[in-house]
Amino acid sequence: MRTSESKTASSSLPTHTALLEGGAEPESARALNQAQGPHTGSTPLERETPPGQLSDPLRACPPAPVLTCSPRDRLHAALPGPAEGFEKPSAIQQRAIKQIIKGRDVIAQSQSGTGKTATFSISVLQCLDIQVRETQALILAPTRELAVQIQKGLLALGDYMNVQCHACIGGTNVGEDIRKLDYGQHVVAGTPGRVFDMIRRRSLRTRAIKMLVLDEADEMLNKGFKEQIYDVYRYLPPATQVVLISATLPHEILEMTNKFMTDPIRILVKRDELTLEGIKQFFVAVEREEWKFDTLCDLYDTLTITQAVIFCNTKRKVDWLTEKMREANFTVSSMHGDMPQKERESIMKEFRSGASRVLISTDVWARGLDVPQVSLIINYDLPNNRELYIHRIGRSGRYGRKGVAINFVKNDDIRILRDIEQYYSTQIDEMPMNVADLI
Repeated sequence: MRTSESKTASSSLPTHTALLEGGAEPESARALNQAQGPHTGSTPLERETPPGQLSDPLRACPPAPVLTCSPRDRLHAALPGPAEGFEKPSAIQQRAIKQIIKGRDVIAQSQSGTGKTATFSISVLQCLDIQVRETQALILAPTRELAVQIQKGLLALGDYMNVQCHACIGGTNVGEDIRKLDYGQHVVAGTPGRVFDMIRRRSLRTRAIKMLVLDEADEMLNKGFKEQIYDVYRYLPPATQVVLISATLPHEILEMTNKFMTDPIRILVKRDELTLEGIKQFFVAVEREEWKFDTLCDLYDTLTITQAVIFCNTKRKVDWLTEKMREANFTVSSMHGDMPQKERESIMKEFRSGASRVLISTDVWARGLDVPQVSLIINYDLPNNRELYIHRIGRSGRYGRKGVAINFVKNDDIRILRDIEQYYSTQIDEMPMNVADLI
């Protein structure tokens, strides 16, 4: 039986970084801790209990106690086995699950495709009281598709536990959300806007919530989502545990976590350990924008060897490229954030099943979505920021499989490509003629 530790005691300790067993503290983590300085005891953002009136967000709230977890055998029941493609825990799972189950606030960073979703899903399942039909864990995600994927994954992992989990996302029927929430859900995974709407309607009751998970935390805490997260957070009980998980955690994002995390464990990987292992990266020099389309057409036979995703930077470009490819008698599908939710779900279903083999998309598809058959990523446009690059190419080479990323580079994109190489300590070579043999 594990002896409970109080967060009150742990909050007096200096913030530290969890390490692999027997390993030394990574230089990047040490530099990060030095840059942020010792834990100052700054108070987390106040959550309010009854909906209706927002309390002063700067007022101190008591530190959160450790969660009382279920018996150890429940974790064994929830763990996937070889039949599901899991043979041993990944590095992030070995390091993070124990700390989350202990009740610690956790900032976890790991490569795409290394099991981050299973990390927090297993932790959530371990700490549920199935006999209590109330929401005990809330998982926020930046896209509807990712929220639905999290819900399905959690239901699969908790298949023998009779766990109830609902995806609360925009673009769907509000009445259905209300009906499902009234029935009682142990876990809610959703997008911040719809989740906050359900809280304000008093359909999503927050009194029993023990854990808040922010998946793809860098995107969630960026300017567009930060205020929505704070809105949700203010309604949570003061003792709520907070877990942030993402492939990238820029320094400025970590600074924001001081507002709503208590003495977090930081589980970090060095930038040059992030990701790029197992994914071969190439570029094609296209000189001018108008040359990209012909280059893509030349590559089409290579794309359909497996499944491929083509990334564009704008919704308009996705629509334009899809139309041009179809006019040239190439079979492609496309998806972006302006499409109705039902259409997005249908496109995703076709792509997952393999009925559709080439998908053109914006970065709505870059974060967290898992289709293991994808072996090829094409950046028709280089991403607008360096962090997005890792999310995009992380859609290939999932769980140690081979993956290839091809970047279309105009003359004025060379500087961006070199910046990406330097940032991730990687090398991107010119695409060879036999690229099909590498997929």
